[in-house]
Amino acid sequence: MAMRRVNLRHRTLVAVGCVLLSSAGLTACSPGTSTQSASSFPGGHGPPTSAQCVQLLGVACYAPKQLRHAYDLGPLYARGFDGAGRTIVIVEPFGSPTIRHDLATFDRAFGLPAPPSFRILQPVGAVPPFNRKNAGLLDKAGETTGDVELAHEIAPGASILLVETPAPETISGGGFARFMAAENYVIAHNLGDVISQSFGLPEPNFGSRSAVLRLRYAFVNADRHHVTVLAASNDFGVTGPARNDTLYTHPVVNWPASDPLVTGVGGTTLHLTASGRRISPDTAWNDSRNAEVIKHFGALPWAAAGGLSAIFTRPAYQDPVSSTVGDRRGVPDVALSASLSGGVDIFESYTGAPGIWAPGGGTSAATPEFAGLVAIADQYANKRLGLLNPALYRLEQTGAPGLVNVTSGGNTVTFTQKGKTITVRGYRATAGYNLVTGVGTIDAALFIPELADLSRS
Repeated sequence: MAMRRVNLRHRTLVAVGCVLLSSAGLTACSPGTSTQSASSFPGGHGPPTSAQCVQLLGVACYAPKQLRHAYDLGPLYARGFDGAGRTIVIVEPFGSPTIRHDLATFDRAFGLPAPPSFRILQPVGAVPPFNRKNAGLLDKAGETTGDVELAHEIAPGASILLVETPAPETISGGGFARFMAAENYVIAHNLGDVISQSFGLPEPNFGSRSAVLRLRYAFVNADRHHVTVLAASNDFGVTGPARNDTLYTHPVVNWPASDPLVTGVGGTTLHLTASGRRISPDTAWNDSRNAEVIKHFGALPWAAAGGLSAIFTRPAYQDPVSSTVGDRRGVPDVALSASLSGGVDIFESYTGAPGIWAPGGGTSAATPEFAGLVAIADQYANKRLGLLNPALYRLEQTGAPGLVNVTSGGNTVTFTQKGKTITVRGYRATAGYNLVTGVGTIDAALFIPELADLSRS
């Protein structure tokens, strides 16, 4: 799923759901939808405060210091654990022509160091020239920008490898062969430690189980080489875009998040003060009925995804939660900040100088955030941790304090499609594992030592 953001220069609404569902009859879904903004956050004026975002847009936007405080990263940074010596791999269709400039601007604004290394690689073919009139290229530039900035703000000491591919995902799974080939290249050449994937599609869109199984060879190779692979769970609750240009009216989950060799990352909503202190506990992300979110991002079923795979049976590491998942693979595994009503600051200039600041969100924000945590955990453990899922469920079973239960909210969504109001029933967040936020969210100062210690046992 794409990084969701408000382009305040023209309030342009660009999202992968709109690109893929252009004829679905969903309200406010055209990528060309725009209105003139009464005010904006131009790049030359620095990032907005959360209070300014609330005043102008009715939604919060959190700066790095707030996110870092919320996830209790200070004690780790104080001990020198910031991802140093590790490389985060971010795989994106097309990329962004201004990503180096935009990350440097982001870093200056928030007093962050530049990453030790920032490389861009196109291992499966050159990407097409950027065209601001192309909604698909704009969407992926936004995705790239948010993923890079968020991974870096969590793990500022880690290197970044941006892997660009020359084709996007299509509604029927086009583009995925190149994603997997690019990732396999990275793994075979030992170029990174954790792979962040923000792309995904509902499992039925691939046409058959065998089609998915043919694609997952890169994950098998990652497991052999102890490379951690993450994927965004989806931004449409328990529905998603179907091949017939509608949203599903029954629950579905996305691949690759549903793959047992991948850690599926779900979404929460943070409720923070200006310093990053919690006003109230995190809740499951569900903005599907939030009027301000609908106004700025479109009338789509914005919510954290979760549910049961139709392709994969329950992996052994989920045996302790069989009462929840039955005999199927359950998604997600863990959850971090993804809300659009409590978004994160993003800077971009690919739409033109001097650039703009805007709030972003989605599980494609949560995924690079978690990639940053994995890089720090690898540094702490002094080795690659590889597939995290067995450890996540062992920690959940022992009641490890580094995993924080999310017990409020759910991913049932209601939307209007072709003139009809449709509700797709989802799941509720509860104590312990659930099909909205997985094993919960993270207290990094506790979680990372717990994870590293478990890897040594």
